[in-house]
Amino acid sequence: MTSSPPGRSRPRRFDWSNLRLRVLSAAVLAPLAVLAVWMGGLPFLLLVWGAIGLLALEWATMSAPETPIRTAAVMAIMLLVAAVAVKAGYFKSAWLAVAVGAAVVWVVAMIWRRDDGPMHEAFGVLYLGVPMVALLWLRSGAQGRDWTLMLLAATWSSDIGAYAGGTLIGGPKLWPRISPKKTWSGFAVGIAAAMVAAELVAMAMPHQGGLAISWAWAAGLVVGLATMAGDLCESMLKRSFGVKDSGSLIPGHGGLLDRVDGLMFAALAMAAVRFALRFGVAF
Repeated sequence: MTSSPPGRSRPRRFDWSNLRLRVLSAAVLAPLAVLAVWMGGLPFLLLVWGAIGLLALEWATMSAPETPIRTAAVMAIMLLVAAVAVKAGYFKSAWLAVAVGAAVVWVVAMIWRRDDGPMHEAFGVLYLGVPMVALLWLRSGAQGRDWTLMLLAATWSSDIGAYAGGTLIGGPKLWPRISPKKTWSGFAVGIAAAMVAAELVAMAMPHQGGLAISWAWAAGLVVGLATMAGDLCESMLKRSFGVKDSGSLIPGHGGLLDRVDGLMFAALAMAAVRFALRFGVAF
């Protein structure tokens, strides 16, 4: 009996039960997210901050298991200040609020206990807060809805494409030490899916202040790469905390952080694309 070469995987039998859980979870979460993005304003802000509260709790449970509720509450309050600053149009102040929030969380954690944990919690404020500010900024303005919908479409397509490609095709592992199940085939299919999704959204959105159809594939490429990077980064973080999942909130996905890890990095990437377009880089 022969074995697969190291670093390679054979196509696995498709896990329909897992796919069913993923589809059911997406059927609940995706319409809520799209509706909030479509409405914008306060509904979108409340959705983002509600998600940040849950993410803070998951992060605190991993990094500060002795005081998860108290730590999460401080983190969420600091991030709420930054979110309100973005809503009011003070974007520079929002970035400052995230940095100050990290410092406050570090000081509070030092008071509660004396170990290396406070650095983890302070980093958590930055890890959650920076993508939050980018996402809220991306949704702002006349074209914010279209940009954010493109972000969601590309990110979700990348995630689904990577899962399907890796499961059905298999092949060499992408980074077995960090994420044993991810393959290069899943990576390639995920990137292609993100590019196609971005093009489709660009066809449906007006070009005034938006992204030209001829360049939407590039935004999809950037978002797809960022989605993969975010997924791998969270895998490294979970290994450092010694956990398999960030939580058990979403069936088929684990915690909320397991679901939005790629979206967090992708939000930064798409905000960078929009920022470049706004300041004269031709897309």
